[in-house]
Amino acid sequence: MKGAAEYRKVGGTLITVAPTGAESRKADVPALPVTLDELLTTAKECVALGAAMIHVHIRDGQGEPTLDLGLLRETVAALRAETDLIVQLSTGGAVTDPEDARRAVLEVRPETASLTMGTVNFGDAVFLNRWDFIVDLHTRMQERGIMPEYEIFDLGQLHTLRRLLEKHGLPANGHVHLDLVMGVPGGMDGTTESVAACLAAMRDLPEGLTFSATGIGRTTIPVMLAALSAGGHLRVGMEDTLTYGPSRPVESNMQLVARAVGFAQLAQRPPCTPKAARTLLGLG
Repeated sequence: MKGAAEYRKVGGTLITVAPTGAESRKADVPALPVTLDELLTTAKECVALGAAMIHVHIRDGQGEPTLDLGLLRETVAALRAETDLIVQLSTGGAVTDPEDARRAVLEVRPETASLTMGTVNFGDAVFLNRWDFIVDLHTRMQERGIMPEYEIFDLGQLHTLRRLLEKHGLPANGHVHLDLVMGVPGGMDGTTESVAACLAAMRDLPEGLTFSATGIGRTTIPVMLAALSAGGHLRVGMEDTLTYGPSRPVESNMQLVARAVGFAQLAQRPPCTPKAARTLLGLG
């Protein structure tokens, strides 16, 4: 596979924590960090364990998902002041957020931001990502020096990514990093077979790319193991997983990061520090 040797040689594992998301409510998941203080505490705990990147969604004073630019700026500034984590903002927001609000997130100038490569059924909802909107986000990130993390919910979205890069060029830092999001109802299954199919479809993407993988819910463990075996990196957190085992709710994001760290160490690819992760991704 083109590029496979490159990401297998990195040695360490980039662990991203996605602590909050936009789907769960605090009333239903008391351990979910929704205030800035809770998010900062989570960030400090997780970087101490081995996380190098934090994927950020924020909530308003009522605990509802928001893309308010003032709150986003405050959150990014606080995370930068109190941790050395790579801060990644979501341009996906909640599935109900309009394109203008999702586009405006880039004005906060994070180091990296998510960029979903297509529309996908998201449970009973539809996560809409038009081609023109994808191109607009990609171009704006190039202009602002923000590294996209291309979010892949289904196999065809890898072909969309190839088309995007061929027509509109590489990210500003010249490095392609993507995240395979698996197990969403309406997207690809969270299985070893799905990871293998994605690896085959990645052959025509630029050499030297890096990828992480996210397994939603019960797919967390098989996706982690498959990704590590293929030289990939990991994203874990309460945005994606709320049960640690059968009938056992997740107690904190630390619990999920600690498990990912343990798996990475067993694979003889211990977690990257934030500094090493920036080198890996071409940030700096």
